[in-house]
Amino acid sequence: MSEEGFGGTIAASWRRLRQLLRPRRELPAHLRTGREGEQLAYRYLRRHGYTIVARNWRVKGCRGELDLVGWEGSTLCFIEVKTRSERGLVAAELAVDSAKQAELREMARHFLRIILRSSSPQTRLRFDVVSVYLPPGEKPQVELFKDAFAWRTMSGMRRRR
Repeated sequence: MSEEGFGGTIAASWRRLRQLLRPRRELPAHLRTGREGEQLAYRYLRRHGYTIVARNWRVKGCRGELDLVGWEGSTLCFIEVKTRSERGLVAAELAVDSAKQAELREMARHFLRIILRSSSPQTRLRFDVVSVYLPPGEKPQVELFKDAFAWRTMSGMRRRR
């Protein structure tokens, strides 16, 4: 191995080591709440028969992400998770407004084009919303809204019974 190649390897290793040892900044409270809610939603959906195939899925150059993507039986579900530290005047699921729905539809189209190139045209698709509430000192509350909105227009939130 040349001296230059060896030195480059050492320099790269040193940079990586410094990166790993750098003190991590604590996430802001709202991001910690969001992550905790997504983890609770993930476990909730798994317990209710979903097979999760992607978490926090993004496409370079596109705004937004798909929080969770999973199969419920033969239906592919794109799942948005909304977490709140307490119940307020407005329900968490109502934060999935028309602009957010359009963003999720766009991300779902990318997912289907990139990941499921070989999917059948008969594959059933659905958008679900999970609301997670984390009231201080109380047990977390999770609500699932299956088929929360359609590919083109709002169809109304439907609560899982």
